[in-house]
Amino acid sequence: MLYAFGFERTSVVLSDLYFVDPNPLKGQESPERGVRLEVRLLDRGELKGSIYSAQPIEIGGLVWRVDLLESADGPPGSFDRTHHHPGVQGWEPGHRIFDPGLSADPVGWLGARLSDLEGVLEAAGMGGDPADHGDAESLRQCLPEILAAVTRLLDRIRAGELGQPPSGEPLASARAGWL
Repeated sequence: MLYAFGFERTSVVLSDLYFVDPNPLKGQESPERGVRLEVRLLDRGELKGSIYSAQPIEIGGLVWRVDLLESADGPPGSFDRTHHHPGVQGWEPGHRIFDPGLSADPVGWLGARLSDLEGVLEAAGMGGDPADHGDAESLRQCLPEILAAVTRLLDRIRAGELGQPPSGEPLASARAGWL
């Protein structure tokens, strides 16, 4: 399931995820399940017809990623693989950064970070750009909806409805989810 929240120049997208890391860290060889949330750039295209036509909107480049993951073979809610990627190179995330506060209270930690979009962009090496004050304020106003969507996804993963391996795909290369 994919959720997208768009603002003027940035967006927040999130989805459930089942992932087998092809190059796992030691002790993290088993599959992972959870929620991936990304702050991404938002591009609005030129109209393709009259002034009444739909405007093309593209969810573009990666700014920041948070993976609320846990071992798929472990107990639900362990958040033992939960991490974030504060730095990105183009479309590629940087190294996994494990933060004890993130694993202890994933939704609270995420809410605190997202309430400071300027700080997220600064940590990503983008300064305050490309977000403007309007984006940051819009995100803060929308934050309860975003966190509710994260919580719904986590609940459905715990219930076994989402975050499942793709059918018919070799487990060694499995990646299910939108992001």
